Amino acid sequence: MRSSAAAKRYARALFSIARDDGAIESVRGELEAMIRLLMEMPELRQALFRPLHPVKERRAVLGSVCERIGSSRDVRNFLAYLIDQRRLVDFDTICAEFGRLADEAAGRIKAEVVAANELPEVQHERLRAALARRTGREVDLVVEVDPSLIGGAIAKVGGVVFDGSLRRQLSQLRDTLTRG
Repeated sequence: MRSSAAAKRYARALFSIARDDGAIESVRGELEAMIRLLMEMPELRQALFRPLHPVKERRAVLGSVCERIGSSRDVRNFLAYLIDQRRLVDFDTICAEFGRLADEAAGRIKAEVVAANELPEVQHERLRAALARRTGREVDLVVEVDPSLIGGAIAKVGGVVFDGSLRRQLSQLRDTLTRG
């Protein structure tokens, strides 16, 4: 829990720097590139994240990696600071929070939708438009399929859940019939 709160503070600090420089989306892209690289190269992740290696060595490795992917000076300095503060272990959480802040600043919100079947593109766009009207923001949809829903969909936007699944509707019908 403490790690998460610290990660959010670090993300807000980096976001503030990026906003002041007008580089929110480019910093986001750099962070995503670093995440992809760390996923593709687990040995690099271990070398950077494990404190077995001296800080000086980890900073040197990080510097060459940042140069390879073309990171800005701000991102390089930020990542070096994370190594110095032993907070690189929070990198994934920091990146997720930075992305959330960037979306919020751009007026976007992520919606997670679980549907019983694959949604055709028309339904996908209709759902996106309906959620955008409901939230007043641009919506990025992430759709998963769960056949156990039988029919319908469940959308989670921010902290709000819209349950339009057939399972939920049948449950409500059962409750209504048993009550009276």
